[in-house]
Amino acid sequence: MTAADLTARMCAPTTLGGTLGIEITAVGERTMTARMPVGPPVHQPMGLLHGGASVALAETVGSLAGWLALPDPTRQACVGLEINANHLRPVRDGFVTARAEAVHIGRRTQVWEIRIADEATGALVCISRLTLAVIDLDPATGRPA
Repeated sequence: MTAADLTARMCAPTTLGGTLGIEITAVGERTMTARMPVGPPVHQPMGLLHGGASVALAETVGSLAGWLALPDPTRQACVGLEINANHLRPVRDGFVTARAEAVHIGRRTQVWEIRIADEATGALVCISRLTLAVIDLDPATGRPA
């Protein structure tokens, strides 16, 4: 699946990813990169990128990367089990870029590190670690069993 296909399917306007303007920009083996615009819709009251928006970006890119790492995404899915984030530097506008990289791909869990940087300067804005649970899907409905 291409980055454009993933953006259209997983970051549709009816999802949080779509609401935040997240766009998948690259898909690699055990990596994924996405970008998100920074402006008033994702600001906190002081006019800076809201930490929750950074966490939503991190979970979106990490979860999608985890889903692609599954042996058979029609039989299993990934859901967030735990996420943490350290917010290192403020951003007021422009874009941030998130790069997810697999730390551990197991049968029932995955761990991803997501680094979010200011696209203009390359400065690290946030670092996050996401743990995903790998769950089985009901073959009849495609929903969690």
